[in-house]
Amino acid sequence: METLPIKIYDDTLRDGEQQAGLFFSYPNKQKLAHLIAKTGVNGIDTMPCVCEPEAELVKTLISEGLDSQILAATLMNKQFIDLAKDCGVKRIILFHAVSDRLLFLRDPQIRLVKEFKGKTIDDNIPAYVIDRIRQNAIDLIVENLHYATAIAGLRVDFAAEDASRTDFDFLVQCIRSFSPYIENFILCDTVGILSPEKSYIWVSDLLQSTTGVAFGVHYHNDMGMALENTLQSLMAGATLISGTFSGIGERAGNIPIEQVLNGLRVRFGIEVKGINYEAIAPVTDYIEQLGVRPAPPYSQNAQWHETGTHVNCLFSDPNSFAIFPHGNIDVVFGKWSGVSNFQYLFEKQMQNPLPRTQYEKMRSVIKSLAIEQERYFTANEVLELWENGVFK
Repeated sequence: METLPIKIYDDTLRDGEQQAGLFFSYPNKQKLAHLIAKTGVNGIDTMPCVCEPEAELVKTLISEGLDSQILAATLMNKQFIDLAKDCGVKRIILFHAVSDRLLFLRDPQIRLVKEFKGKTIDDNIPAYVIDRIRQNAIDLIVENLHYATAIAGLRVDFAAEDASRTDFDFLVQCIRSFSPYIENFILCDTVGILSPEKSYIWVSDLLQSTTGVAFGVHYHNDMGMALENTLQSLMAGATLISGTFSGIGERAGNIPIEQVLNGLRVRFGIEVKGINYEAIAPVTDYIEQLGVRPAPPYSQNAQWHETGTHVNCLFSDPNSFAIFPHGNIDVVFGKWSGVSNFQYLFEKQMQNPLPRTQYEKMRSVIKSLAIEQERYFTANEVLELWENGVFK
């Protein structure tokens, strides 16, 4: 049996819990973190900026001895970088979109231009606009990478959101621009569009076109191919994988870490250095006891969305986070929700626009209720709360 130093980043507590409708209680997350730590994974991903209880959980886990494994997924904002450091985190994963589709929707300058209101990247957007949003993204990311490393003194990886739908040459430009600041460049197949053949060629071509940074992969399972895509990416030269135990996560979930680890052993005779294989089953058994499973690929449940940034994009561009022509997008509400979830409900589904201040109030109330009651809320439940005056 060959042993290789492949890095394993666990996303169960962050991207896993972002599975629409899933809520882990504080004690459950605390226990899960310790069970996961015993497997020997290199990192356990958290997101302290999402709410105060998450920040407190991070501090608790670090005080309990998990400081070498706790990571913080962090938005491109110095405030959030400082928050992660204040929690005691030593390594962060800064993440940002790199595809033209998502950059066009999120660029703050473009959003103010009237001629682009209501348009998507499919609407014959001029080349100079594409160049501008790309450069804006690089400038913002480099500024935050410099701050995180040189000022905050943190170790940093970068996660390239929607990398699989990004122009290849621009992706190479990003890798070259960010490599002086980071240890790992994590390629994200955010909406699960890759195939095994494409995954191998993609990673291989990127390795040939760049130097100075290791590649990780973070693949979603929308088409049921995330596991094979990950294995092929490792065969092509990726040295880090990011996934969740049991494959839980947004839409049809992430790669199941236990399947990757055992797949490498059985198919390729490869064991991952530092992994305690005997500690894997207690993690998946505990998740099973909680009654948590990912939604099957192509199912209607895989069309559920809770994460605010994703719903915000879906509001303007249905192709941003929903790749199938069939099925209906359903929005649910919980601690991961944003203003856009309520905007989507009232403006897209109800055709009854409300002031933004009302949406902000709703978000605040639902976040508090979700954390207090350890649950999520359906659209009908939100409407009932609204009719009963809970949001006033």
